Amino acid sequence: MRNVARQTIRLSQAALPEVAGRGVPVPTYRRAKLAPHIVHVGVGGFHRSHLAVYMDELASAGADSGIVGLGLLERDAAMARALSAQDHLYTLIQKGAGEPSASVIGSIIGFVHAPDPADPAVDELVASPSTSILSLTVTEAGYAEPTAEGLASGEPGTFDRIAAALAVRRARAAGPLTILSCDNLPGNGDAARRATLAAAGRVGATLSTWVEENCTFPNSMVDRITPVTGDADRAWLRDTAGVEDRWPVVAEPFRQWVMEDDFAAGRPAWEDVGAVFTDRIDDWERYKLRLLNAGHSCIAYLAALAEITFVHEAMAVQPVRAFLEDFLYREAMPTLVEIPGHPREHYVASVLERFANPGVRDQIARLCVDGAAKLATFVIPTVAREVELDGPLDRAATVTAAWARYLAVVDEADQAFDADGDRARHYARDAVADPAAFLAFDAVFPPAVQASQRFRAEFVAAYRRIAESGPIAAMAPIAGGGRPDAMHS
Repeated sequence: MRNVARQTIRLSQAALPEVAGRGVPVPTYRRAKLAPHIVHVGVGGFHRSHLAVYMDELASAGADSGIVGLGLLERDAAMARALSAQDHLYTLIQKGAGEPSASVIGSIIGFVHAPDPADPAVDELVASPSTSILSLTVTEAGYAEPTAEGLASGEPGTFDRIAAALAVRRARAAGPLTILSCDNLPGNGDAARRATLAAAGRVGATLSTWVEENCTFPNSMVDRITPVTGDADRAWLRDTAGVEDRWPVVAEPFRQWVMEDDFAAGRPAWEDVGAVFTDRIDDWERYKLRLLNAGHSCIAYLAALAEITFVHEAMAVQPVRAFLEDFLYREAMPTLVEIPGHPREHYVASVLERFANPGVRDQIARLCVDGAAKLATFVIPTVAREVELDGPLDRAATVTAAWARYLAVVDEADQAFDADGDRARHYARDAVADPAAFLAFDAVFPPAVQASQRFRAEFVAAYRRIAESGPIAAMAPIAGGGRPDAMHS
């Protein structure tokens, strides 16, 4: 896309022909004909780079389903204003290794901002017979049970709002409904089921029964790196295409969506645009957790200690890339059950390619957030399995040792947020004199890992290498093997 010296166009439905004339793909389907079959709670960057893109492509192929966004939080007002000002259109900016590309997405056809619990608009949307799917991106915190203080305040949470609307749907005999979590957490459908049933129980036992009989909660695995949109992204769109978009969304070219085919009232043909339906969602989740997510954690603290800012910069450092390859191929991959037709090696290769993408500019600091939860979920299961298998542990030991060192020597004000950071830093301070003391942090290290003398020895040796030689040099003695020879066949 070349620079343009023409007048800037403000994105809107009426402006689409002119935007298209400047080389930006736009919706060619009749948006006014899209039916509001999906209500989505939590319209943010990820939803607009993921589910909404799948729906846009289906609409381009002739499907008739659209999305109505629903914002239940006060802060959703900013998204409501941005989308309303441009007829709910927005621009997707894809950043790969080459020049970024832009396209306009039109699958969101409305947005309701309803932070007031008394606003009947939520009931009307969820209880509408045209609504067949209620989808969600409310972050992991949104699934937590409300505290006693929260219940006493009478301020309903997201799932209490949903349960109240489901009671209206039941009263109106509007039919079954699928509640589809698109949040990035294991067993997201199960989490949505638990949260919905708990909230329904607070409304009344009969509603819980109705939900059990009329709602389904498919688990799904979602994946697309979607950085926060910055002013530079808006400026790039304005300078290269002459398009003014209040809130474009930025994403890598890669995307993936794997889910259970359990929809109570029908669903779009997402498989026609690349989604995968499976009865092996647990195996898919382990692929992502132990390869992609663990891969991020693998380099996070080592790169932070080396004062590297971006993921692609870390991947350009040969010892870092070699260390990551060894961890993925030699330690993490053997702990996974292979999914027929989707080789583990191919998934690893895609992870390495994505991490090296210079366009996304994913920050190392982002990867360091919530280390206790991430390492316990992404890395330690590999350690536990390798302990059982008597397999290699040295890379995972180095990853956890780097985290301990990061907690001990990086100024607390400069550390990424960690919900369990105070406890973690307590053990990290003890580890400066006695590295093995860090393994007493039982929120991360389960008894079988704590009891492994092999892991303990590798952890202590790795900690001392990092402390004495620095993070890059500490990786070098155990990096560079790459794929085992047997994996080349």
